[in-house]
Amino acid sequence: MRSKNHFLLVDFLKVFAALVIILHHLSSYGQIAEDVHLLLPEIMTWLFEYGRYAVQIFLVMGGYLAAQSLTGMNHLHGLKAVSGVVINRYLRLLMPYVASLMITVCCAWIARFWVQDEFVGESETLMQFLAHLFFLQGILGLDSISAGVWYVAIDWQLYAMLAIVLGIFPRSRSLVWILSAITVASLLYFNRHGEFENYFIYFMGPYGLGILAQLAKNYPDPRINRFAKIVIALVGVVILVNSFPTLWLRNILAYGVAVALIQWGSRAYKDNKHAKAHFAVNAILWGSRRSYCAFLLHFSFILLANTLYIAWGINQRHDGVIALGMMLSALALSWLAANYLYRWVEVPTRKLKI
Repeated sequence: MRSKNHFLLVDFLKVFAALVIILHHLSSYGQIAEDVHLLLPEIMTWLFEYGRYAVQIFLVMGGYLAAQSLTGMNHLHGLKAVSGVVINRYLRLLMPYVASLMITVCCAWIARFWVQDEFVGESETLMQFLAHLFFLQGILGLDSISAGVWYVAIDWQLYAMLAIVLGIFPRSRSLVWILSAITVASLLYFNRHGEFENYFIYFMGPYGLGILAQLAKNYPDPRINRFAKIVIALVGVVILVNSFPTLWLRNILAYGVAVALIQWGSRAYKDNKHAKAHFAVNAILWGSRRSYCAFLLHFSFILLANTLYIAWGINQRHDGVIALGMMLSALALSWLAANYLYRWVEVPTRKLKI
């Protein structure tokens, strides 16, 4: 049964961004990445250098979907309501996240017997694990247990920020002004200073573009639609002017995704009978629902793949073909395992609310 909240472009972007980020990490860590680079140097270099830009897609999509969820609430007024929304978001993210961390800890423990590489890291401490549970590892300066989990902490910060802003500024026009100001400030200043990268303000630029795209496209008041479109156009001018003399591709990518969402973000799936005849459409929807879990789990399979590669002695031959096969196997297994994490953990724990 298809959810009315699923749209083709939204789901495609979620799957595409998750795939690119996983491939980026596969191209970045371990002996397998080095040996595949010998076989496919141009592709691996591209994934290593530019694959991380897919985070911009995640951020724009996160803002777009968060605005869709929060602006549809009629009761988001007062500290109690806002706190409830923020805590429920934390609970929604938490259980698959905790399960994936435990799996990663086990895989890292196995990997340390064979893999002598910095990306495996030292044995995890209780303090480190507790910091991850409360999304504080970056703020406290602790090593990350798994690649990419910093994004979960930032996503929760950004969502909480939006809920608070909506609670303080219920008037839509004021909301657009405040969000646009924070977005531009992030794009022009905070996003260019690394000391802010553990805080929401560093990532507010693309996230704010996603929020404005949602307001421009789907907000029930047509005056707000027009106002948000004008603001997005002005932000586009700011990004363009600020791209000289240094071209900031990540900002341009984020802006392009926001514009695409305004144009096609509400294009829904066709009827079930029609959709069942198209494997690609069903695959996109399947992958979209499991993209969060795949993102959480993939580092565990990077650890296991590199462990097997070294334990079996294949690394001594630097066989790029076998390394590529193991890399693709890690990719496939990440999505296969994500299916079970989604069904056994994410879906059942969605009922955890206050």
